Amino acid sequence: MKWYQKSIRLPALKRGYHLITDLLLAELPELEQIKIGLAHIFIQHTSASLTINENADFTVRQDFESHFNKMVPENAPYYRHTLEGPDDMPAHIKASLLGNSVTIPITNGTLNLGTWQGIYLGEHRNHATRRWLVITLQGE
Repeated sequence: MKWYQKSIRLPALKRGYHLITDLLLAELPELEQIKIGLAHIFIQHTSASLTINENADFTVRQDFESHFNKMVPENAPYYRHTLEGPDDMPAHIKASLLGNSVTIPITNGTLNLGTWQGIYLGEHRNHATRRWLVITLQGE
């Protein structure tokens, strides 16, 4: 069994949902050494998220942003955690709803995603910094 782990720092991205699949693949040459296994991708932040969804139509990402902004609005009168601005608490809630990691099968040295699937970074802050990911690959 082979194990690889590395940290990757993403560029600062604007608020919204961003496909990062190709960026990750470019940083993971070790993937080619695994015939069968798992890739675990974890984000080390509480105001951004990871998820898998459609990678073909950009409007899916726009609709994600619109829906989550309506579902988790800024400036709700019951938020108490607001020291970092009106997007702070909503960013934490969105990150909790979507999650902080994804696990993907590895088959013959590639991520075994579906035809229309891609890995999204959900950036929930208006003025985000660069985000850190920890990627663990395991397999044979």
